[in-house]
Amino acid sequence: MKDWNYENEQWASLPYHLKHLPLFTRHYDLTSVFFRILWALFLKFTFTVYIRLKVKGDFNKIWQENPRLIVISNHASHLDAVSIAAAIPFKYWTALYLSAAKDYWFRNPVFTFFSKHCLGAIPIDRKDKKGEAIKLCTTLLKTLPRIWMVLFPEGTRSKDGYIQQFKRGVSLFAERTDTPILFLYLEGNAKLMPKGRSVPLPGNLIIHIGPVHEPAPVDELYASYKKWVLSINPDAYK
Repeated sequence: MKDWNYENEQWASLPYHLKHLPLFTRHYDLTSVFFRILWALFLKFTFTVYIRLKVKGDFNKIWQENPRLIVISNHASHLDAVSIAAAIPFKYWTALYLSAAKDYWFRNPVFTFFSKHCLGAIPIDRKDKKGEAIKLCTTLLKTLPRIWMVLFPEGTRSKDGYIQQFKRGVSLFAERTDTPILFLYLEGNAKLMPKGRSVPLPGNLIIHIGPVHEPAPVDELYASYKKWVLSINPDAYK
């Protein structure tokens, strides 16, 4: 990752989809703050009235003990990232960043604006062969004193709702930056908004907050996560 000099033309030449990240901005973006407040109010209403969200666990205690975390969960819906954001108290959102597929969440100006200013999204190029996404994420995790980075270790949404094998990326990020990993399990996400559906259905969603796991190889991490999830829902895996 290049060391940017904020006093010269490098700042102006930064890609638009990166200019909201604290690695580059060094300050609070008032535009983002304004739209995040509106987004938080919308989520509060939606996840109370339309989708009845229940959180099992205590984010406040985890926040006090873990300023830097990689937050992982199962992934079966475009609803997953916003559900996690809705579950985490708004006062912690300044340190919350969601990994998001660049080809979907940054595919046009409207989506890009929403992803930057409402989600605080980190663009992940799924076709990246140069490792730029890895460099960006590891630099953020190493540089920021407080960051919760949400990653979906399956890499893409599950087609059938069952949890798939983890990709190596989550372990690479954790081991290279010595960042612990918080387990979350979203129960009901596949029914509310399965792959192929553009608007979620009304219903119930439970987010289970699990243990904080030390950085580990992907196979060990997957086995630990699977064991924990099966203790909650024996039908989560094929």
